[in-house]
Amino acid sequence: MLTNDIRRHAMRKRAYAASRSMTWAESAKRYLAVLEAAGERARPKLSLPVDPIVTWSKAPAIPELRIGHFLSLCDSTGMLQHAVHCVPDRAHGYCVDDNARALLFSCALSSSGEAQLSETMTTRFEAFVQHAWNPDTRRFRNFMSYDRRWLEEQGSEDSHGRTLWALAECARNDADPSRRRWAAALFKTALPVVEEFSSPRAWAFSLLGLDAYCSLVAGDLFANRLRRLLADRLMSLLSATETKDWVWFEDLLAYDNARLPQALIQTGLTTHTPTYVEAGLRSLGWLMSLQTTSSGCFRPVGTKSFGRLRRKPEAFDQQPIEASATISACLAAWPADGGAEWPAGAMRAFAWFLGENDLQTSLIDPDTGGCSDGLHPDRPNENKGAESVLSYLLGLVEIRQFKRTTTIDRTRPASKLVRGALDRPIATRTTQGSHFVPIPILKPPDLASAPGPDQGRRQTLQAGD
Repeated sequence: MLTNDIRRHAMRKRAYAASRSMTWAESAKRYLAVLEAAGERARPKLSLPVDPIVTWSKAPAIPELRIGHFLSLCDSTGMLQHAVHCVPDRAHGYCVDDNARALLFSCALSSSGEAQLSETMTTRFEAFVQHAWNPDTRRFRNFMSYDRRWLEEQGSEDSHGRTLWALAECARNDADPSRRRWAAALFKTALPVVEEFSSPRAWAFSLLGLDAYCSLVAGDLFANRLRRLLADRLMSLLSATETKDWVWFEDLLAYDNARLPQALIQTGLTTHTPTYVEAGLRSLGWLMSLQTTSSGCFRPVGTKSFGRLRRKPEAFDQQPIEASATISACLAAWPADGGAEWPAGAMRAFAWFLGENDLQTSLIDPDTGGCSDGLHPDRPNENKGAESVLSYLLGLVEIRQFKRTTTIDRTRPASKLVRGALDRPIATRTTQGSHFVPIPILKPPDLASAPGPDQGRRQTLQAGD
């Protein structure tokens, strides 16, 4: 061991990662939890409604919205993909994925009461999306070099679905009526090809877009038919793959996982289809049980898990996109049944950014709004690229909006009202108590290394700085 530097350092890093749940701070939290549980047992039981604000009373303070780093990644073309530390990296150019996320962020600001981006900035993202549309292939291109040359004739199915989602939110929430009409027209033009797609995440992103679009154009027969078709495809995947121990749509876990149940939940609520809602809640609860450690912090599915069939997820490398998707899915689940575990799960995922994670290390710069590209076994990734900063900012906007809403209206959403709208009760969950069953610290991973490309997702530098 003394002469084998690689093996010795690997052992040191594994030991460090495995011991994060045993630090003084984590031990103190366990003692506090035991004392609080004992106090709860001693108190008389009162029948009071669950208040998500009380649920969050011990959560970290929610930061102010800062967009300095976000703005530094934007230029006259759009938003650059990557950064070296916090410095924009022009070598890797742009992609429609990140510019669609930036457009989603702009729309989220418009609909949440936050200070909005400038008209020029929002239009720049929309122009990138418009230029990405290839009428010859009926698909969106994805990658563009820094000198504004498209590097492909069409992008992945996932990037197409995410762009549709951004267009639909733009059609619903953009501040300018002309841009809303543009977005609705391009959404309708680019939608039909989705029927040929085979990617479950592309279906989910498209469903999230259809949820917004159909709220505006309720009479679009094709859009409504496609929405049912894509939701039924997800239901078929879940039915074919689900077992007692594996409540998921595929035989593996990959990226942006929580978007699949989120799409079913939102579609089920707006189309009054209880089976969609119940399936979404069931699969999201299972996913959350895998993403909650024995110490109670959020642990997203690590990139080293990608491609591993029916295996519990590896702990590293953890990426911000998973936390952002989980926040959205949990907040979408809360109106479905009013369960207090959903706001708590959303806050747990958001607290991951702030340091409630395996390494007890904050991933954000509160002054600029920058966010590290991930969490390695021994340190945060020092790079702060577009996907990461947008994942953090989108999650922050959702958390801030939810807190404002629930502060104004302290009553929880009455599940019986939702169920009445669905015409029949949603099936009761089989697990007693909380969905989120903590799992122990998994077998420590080997030395951190950059992951290879996964199907349907761009190759990134985000796992290795």
